[in-house]
Amino acid sequence: MTDASAQTTPASGLEILRFASGHMADALRLSQQVGWPHRQEDWSLALAVSEGVVALDGTRVVGTACCTRFGAVALLNMIIVDEAMRGRGLGRRLMAAVMDLASGSEMRLVATAEGLPLYESLGFRATHRIFQHQGIAQAATPDLPVRDGTVQDVAVLAEMDHEASGLERGALLARIAAEGEVLLTEGGFALLRDFGRGRVIGPVVARDTSAAQALIAEAARRSAGTFLRVDLPEAAGLSEFVTSLGLTHAGGGTAMVRDPRASGAGEFTTFALVSQALG
Repeated sequence: MTDASAQTTPASGLEILRFASGHMADALRLSQQVGWPHRQEDWSLALAVSEGVVALDGTRVVGTACCTRFGAVALLNMIIVDEAMRGRGLGRRLMAAVMDLASGSEMRLVATAEGLPLYESLGFRATHRIFQHQGIAQAATPDLPVRDGTVQDVAVLAEMDHEASGLERGALLARIAAEGEVLLTEGGFALLRDFGRGRVIGPVVARDTSAAQALIAEAARRSAGTFLRVDLPEAAGLSEFVTSLGLTHAGGGTAMVRDPRASGAGEFTTFALVSQALG
């Protein structure tokens, strides 16, 4: 959250309530205000697996925060403060409310540079960088065979995903698979779906870099000539590769954790996220 000029409404005078369907339009407005590409459909996907809170100034939503529980891990996301209310402590109030929803779980989030000091003051510690890449995808030929999967594959894919990330998110993967495309290769999988300005590939979960690159190359082939996005953990080491597919570095964030408990140790690795919000 960034500072703004002084406003007449103090954060202490706002009401914090549970996120309800009637808050969607204002939430979409807030995400557009901060330059995020989310459509209403993207908000709906996040809220289908999350619970959240809003800050109300009268009847107007001036802040949002969501908690998404995936087993032992809670992801805190969609943390937005109206630009007219920044610098007045509202971000801290929203975080207190959403951390109550996540109580008892390991908490993870991806921080902007502006939000980093607040999260550090709340006990979160940085673990690694997330690199956002996007652009007009260029056609590519995978070095390994990639085939189509279906929703019926999700149970097995969710086990691979849990091994890589420590997240239990079979329901989310099933929802994405039903609306998007499932890409399979020996030793890995990826999901490709509509998001924001075009499409996004994620998660990409694989045993090794070769499998991950094949899955991303296939996504680029299927999306050639259209807008494609991918969010890469720093350790994935794929920034140079995706840049060669037309997806240039366009920012990112800092992955942070509080009260770490879950482990993603295993033979599979997360090479790309579902999104910065959903891990």
